[in-house]
Amino acid sequence: MSNRPVCLMKKILKWVVAAMAAAGVVLQFFNAPLTNPPVAPGADLMASNAPPPEIAALLHNACYDCHSDTTQWPWYSHVSPVSWFLTGHVNEAREAMNFSTWPHDDAYKAGKRWGKISHRVDDGSMPLPSYTWMHPASRLTGEQRKQLSDWAAQTAEKLQ
Repeated sequence: MSNRPVCLMKKILKWVVAAMAAAGVVLQFFNAPLTNPPVAPGADLMASNAPPPEIAALLHNACYDCHSDTTQWPWYSHVSPVSWFLTGHVNEAREAMNFSTWPHDDAYKAGKRWGKISHRVDDGSMPLPSYTWMHPASRLTGEQRKQLSDWAAQTAEKLQ
């Protein structure tokens, strides 16, 4: 019985592993830019008419990393291809709702945003499970979820 096929397979496996490692190194030169645009003075939700401190804390812990221009980029966001996923995710979140560009001068628009927040928090779709898995401080208890959702709904009603 020949040992030749086993040696050939080992050689192929070594080349495949080496190629994958080289590709991983090359990918690191193509990281997505991790940006935090400047926040205009007075534009952030917390700048004026800030929510009560307990609601503000919940928003900062569960929402602000994706839905503001003050994202705290974790170490793994500097590793490709994870950086591409995270950057795309944060950009989509900022486009959907950005606390750093809060419509202070448009009560109706602010009310609509609070209504969306209430609905998303209440139905459990926010914060995303994929985010809470890596960020334990963002996990909302049932009581916190209800507190945030109820407060946002009441605020939405007042503003609309």
